[in-house]
Amino acid sequence: MKNSFSFTCGDVNGIGPEIVIKSLNKVYSKNKYNHIFICPHNVFENTLNIVQPTFPYKKVNRLPDKISTAEVLILNIGSVKQSLGSVKGSAGKIAYNSILKACNLASNKIVNGIITAPISKEAFKKGNIDFPGHTELLADFFNVKDFAMMFVSNKMKAALATIHIPIKDIPKNIKLNRLNNIGNVISKSLVEDFKIKSPKIAMLGLNPHAGENGNIGSEEINVISKFIKSNKKYFHGPFVPDAFFGNRHYKNYDCTIGMYHDQILIPFKLLNFNRGVNYTAGLPIVRTSPDHGTAFDIAGKGIAKPESMIEAFKYANKIVDSRNKK
Repeated sequence: MKNSFSFTCGDVNGIGPEIVIKSLNKVYSKNKYNHIFICPHNVFENTLNIVQPTFPYKKVNRLPDKISTAEVLILNIGSVKQSLGSVKGSAGKIAYNSILKACNLASNKIVNGIITAPISKEAFKKGNIDFPGHTELLADFFNVKDFAMMFVSNKMKAALATIHIPIKDIPKNIKLNRLNNIGNVISKSLVEDFKIKSPKIAMLGLNPHAGENGNIGSEEINVISKFIKSNKKYFHGPFVPDAFFGNRHYKNYDCTIGMYHDQILIPFKLLNFNRGVNYTAGLPIVRTSPDHGTAFDIAGKGIAKPESMIEAFKYANKIVDSRNKK
């Protein structure tokens, strides 16, 4: 069976449709992959005003019984009025429906990889969609309790102990059971999805100076160090975050786990902007996305760069191949 992938449209008022078409221009292969782009047909047509496909395509309202590699299928999910650069609940609903359609295709084994274009959390909220992001939505759809947000590139792999929560709520969420769950997901993913036989994983501290032996917070002593002592096979630390990245110690590890969102995302994007990939570990299916947002400020201008979306496809393909080699 050829690898099959669905691309979602993301927020149609952002750069999602544009970078999907630009990416398909680069990765389409007549005899190698099946590609489905889940997007309102009117949005697809509007996007052709700023970027022309170099791949053959066919617009469909439902998928044929047999999907061919000869053309990209543009799967319609209704019509929506675009307001480029604006946050609209209608766009949030379309983005949500695109994701759900991709999940259904994956759960029915019609595709074995999903590449998602950026969404707007604010548009989700305006559309009364009660999920803070892709990761939580996907975990809910596939009924997965233990999952992790990973970021991957040629330079580093990283993951988060907590995801989209306020800074004030982070300390109370750094619990031993959470680290055990995240640690199991990450180590399993590194072994099975990335074929690293015995991964070496760094854990960062939560507080400045990694707590300085309890003088600036106790999470390192009471939680993080206890986790590491019980999981010495793969895990090391806790490391002082600024010194860890300043001295480029991430190069000595197969993955770095940070305690909160910006602790990882700032150094990761500094090193990999436009090349990094967001990967949801722990799902029964493969899902990747670019590591940037909707870029409302340049929507419709035709200048959005597709490199991160292209990398997301490449990593999805690699991980699908890894899982197929079990």
